Amino acid sequence: MTRDKILLDIGGTFIKCSDGRTIPIESDGAREEIASSLRAALGEANSAAIAIPGPFNYNDGTFLMKHKFVDVYGERFANLVGRPSGNFSFIHDVNCMLLGEVVSGAGKGHERAALIALGTGLGFSMYVDGKVLTNDMGSPLVSIWKLPYRDGILEDYVSKRGIMGRYGEPGITVKEIARRAFSGDEKAKAVFAETGDMIGENVAPILKEYRISILLLGGQISRSAELFIPALKAHLPKDITVSVVSDIDNATFNGLKEL
Repeated sequence: MTRDKILLDIGGTFIKCSDGRTIPIESDGAREEIASSLRAALGEANSAAIAIPGPFNYNDGTFLMKHKFVDVYGERFANLVGRPSGNFSFIHDVNCMLLGEVVSGAGKGHERAALIALGTGLGFSMYVDGKVLTNDMGSPLVSIWKLPYRDGILEDYVSKRGIMGRYGEPGITVKEIARRAFSGDEKAKAVFAETGDMIGENVAPILKEYRISILLLGGQISRSAELFIPALKAHLPKDITVSVVSDIDNATFNGLKEL
């Protein structure tokens, strides 16, 4: 490792590094375990662009999560890794995906774009007139994961756990449900179509309000987007384009390159 700038995509289980390394991290681990993984990812680099989910203060690099990374709540990244003079920039992971797409991916040329990230959770971000829309701490300005829906919140129904739960066969992954849907399984196809309906129903008013011209889909579940895009589009204005991100595997790193 050199002291050149490195790009880091921090998740709850692994840190993906722009030099190809993948560093395990236990988000529910003790402070020193977390700090050790972060230091290993940095190597000798004293400069890094870092994508990480929230809650997090992206202005000063402070961990504010209560569902993971609990043991470092309230600590600044630079202090945690022992490099208070380091040059670190931070961005919400979904904001990061969207930034990369509007600069050089599927959203290029659009002045008003949105992105939904579907996976373990449900992320949402918007880009309007040259900038990603954020709140005071740098998180997405508008969240959809916690929108009240049926007996819970939207994320309960359209994320990984929602799709698996609605399919109702213990131990069957979303990937397998998608495989079955592509093979003609009517129940599996219905689950994905319902997912599209749920998403479209909830995001349509937001997209209309912000006059979004393209809705991008990222995250692992979006690999099966053709199973739910038709149902999703049925709720949207006809002039909104719906497209999968240009590179699901590297969407976050493509955004980090712009920081």
